[in-house]
Amino acid sequence: MGFFRFRRSFRVLPGVRINLGKRSASVSVGVRGAHVTMGGPSGTRTTVGLSGTGLGYTEVSGTGHAAPDAALGGSAVRGWVWLALLVVAVVALVTLMAGCTATVG
Repeated sequence: MGFFRFRRSFRVLPGVRINLGKRSASVSVGVRGAHVTMGGPSGTRTTVGLSGTGLGYTEVSGTGHAAPDAALGGSAVRGWVWLALLVVAVVALVTLMAGCTATVG
């Protein structure tokens, strides 16, 4: 018997990605070779690597000691909260930029 997996990533702004999975959502901020992912199943993950070499370092800080079911539920909620905050920030930024463009032109 197999398992179905779902993962999708969207680029929102340069250096900002929204990652959606079957059980959680997260936001990644950074550039190629160095980024921070917040809201995933394991908490906050910081990744640094040398592009093209396969060498890298990852550090995870978060809820590693909770029960598996509790950790999944908490991180999924945290991921969706990060996603909602990012959407609000992007809408505010676009609205602000549209207002600035209207007053200049």
